[in-house]
Amino acid sequence: MSRAAKTIRDEATALKPAPANVRVIPAAAPPVRRKRRSRLWIAAPVLLAVLGAGYYAWSQYGAEPATAMITQVVARGDIEDCVTAVGTLDAIDSVDAGAQVSGQLKSLHVEIGDKVEQNQLVAEIDPATIENRIEIDQAELANLEAQLVSKKAQLVLKQANIERQRNLVATNSVSQSTLDQAVADHAAAAADVDAISAQIRKQKATLAGDKVDLGYTKIYAPMAGTIVANPAKEGQTLNANQTTPTIVTIADLSTMTVKAQVSEADVGKLKIGMDAYFTLLGQPGKRFTGKLRQIQPMPDTENNVVLYYALFDVPNPTGELMMSMSAQVFFVEAAAKDVLVVPSAAIHANGDGKAQVTVVTPSGATEARAVEVGIRNRVSAEIVSGLEEGDRIVVDAASASTGDSARNNRSRGIRMPPMF
Repeated sequence: MSRAAKTIRDEATALKPAPANVRVIPAAAPPVRRKRRSRLWIAAPVLLAVLGAGYYAWSQYGAEPATAMITQVVARGDIEDCVTAVGTLDAIDSVDAGAQVSGQLKSLHVEIGDKVEQNQLVAEIDPATIENRIEIDQAELANLEAQLVSKKAQLVLKQANIERQRNLVATNSVSQSTLDQAVADHAAAAADVDAISAQIRKQKATLAGDKVDLGYTKIYAPMAGTIVANPAKEGQTLNANQTTPTIVTIADLSTMTVKAQVSEADVGKLKIGMDAYFTLLGQPGKRFTGKLRQIQPMPDTENNVVLYYALFDVPNPTGELMMSMSAQVFFVEAAAKDVLVVPSAAIHANGDGKAQVTVVTPSGATEARAVEVGIRNRVSAEIVSGLEEGDRIVVDAASASTGDSARNNRSRGIRMPPMF
């Protein structure tokens, strides 16, 4: 039976009069459908949350991107245009004090770091071997001198024999051959004297050489300075027959030389006498200044990179500069102090190729203004004309959506939980 027919039947039954003995009880009212109403109350907050999320997404990601400008106030400062390089520190003058004779290093009177004066005794080699040679030389010399006396006496005797034989020949007492023999004996005696004299001179030279070697057993400082190395140790046997062994190295640390490696692309910018300075890793804010002294013509090649050495000297009165320190070197091509300085990124070319900047007016608008640029480096530029101190210029103009896009890109990798 359909629902409509059932309804008509129920209404007809209700209109029939009830029997007298039957009590009619009114039917109860149909129950209200609270289940549907409760669902509406649950769905309303969810709907509101969805609408709020949609509005937030539209305001954050659907709005037009705003333009963000990075500005800076024009101020005065110092500027430099430099050729940069790296270098190392070395002593302006150094020398190796070595042994010229062989022997055992008997004593070493200095240590690394000691300051020495010129001609100061720094080391001694055992002189016993050389002293023995000198003793032998002196004895040999005395022997030769005694032989010379004997040979000279023989020469005098030979000379007297010649005179005697000549008188006898004059009286026909002896033959001429006897006189000739006497002359020959005299000549031989004179030659013996000359030979012994030559041996004496040779022996004297040998003795003098050994005395010089004896002097070499004492090593003196050839210059004033600081002991920076002592490769030889006490008790070590030194062999000076082939090479001169180094005992100590003395360096003048009162003035240091900076050896900077400059690339072949920049070496043409350097000029002898130009200002230069360097900073150290431990003291980045302190400058040590000098003037370019020399550009060595022979370069070094490292990994197919050609590097030339540029040298300049700096005083070192306090001794804070040490050998082999690393230095960040700057050769100053141009410099100016107390001038208007702006970031190089703020300068761009107009249609005519001239420099211009974008200036923010007091009303907040922007306008392009032509400027004359002086000294310029990678970071800053000098403004000769076109701007005043206190002007605000645009350094960079970027869309604010750049950061939002980055955030969106990062958000793509994050899975958001379902809202419902």
